[in-house]
Amino acid sequence: MNSDQFEGNWHKIKGGAQEKWGELTNDDMDRVDGNREKLEGEIQAKYGKSKEEAKKEVNDFIDSL
Repeated sequence: MNSDQFEGNWHKIKGGAQEKWGELTNDDMDRVDGNREKLEGEIQAKYGKSKEEAKKEVNDFIDSL
């Protein structure tokens, strides 16, 4: 799924992302607003992950959809 598809499907993806990363608040998700890189950044900040780890987690999550 490319960035445009991710952004276009954000409202569908958002709930699953919050389930997977339970520490992300509604405010966090509003800041992400369909931007994949911002989601990776929020995961980095909340979970103390490296950029590479966060990117892999997001990619794995998207692949599972």
